[in-house]
Amino acid sequence: MRNVLRKKKKGAAPPDLTETEQDLLWHLENGYQLETDSLGGDPLLRRLKDKEAVRPPSATRNTVKALEQRNIISAAKGNDPLRIVWRLQKSGAAKRSRT
Repeated sequence: MRNVLRKKKKGAAPPDLTETEQDLLWHLENGYQLETDSLGGDPLLRRLKDKEAVRPPSATRNTVKALEQRNIISAAKGNDPLRIVWRLQKSGAAKRSRT
């Protein structure tokens, strides 16, 4: 169990993130997409591989809003107009290498 937690915390996440924010980022980096209702509430993690949905128990609208304000995630276009799909922001280095 302890090794899993260590692996989970590795990454380029800023050190000032809460445990809930770090958990959401880990899931986004590992094959999940974050979805919310049109107001940013009711967060849901959906695994892209098999569409399995997981509700993060401690994540709220404020958690999503904090990640958006830090420019860690951004809204993406989705199929349902009443749901917002959130994606990780690309780092500056990744943006430069693609152009």
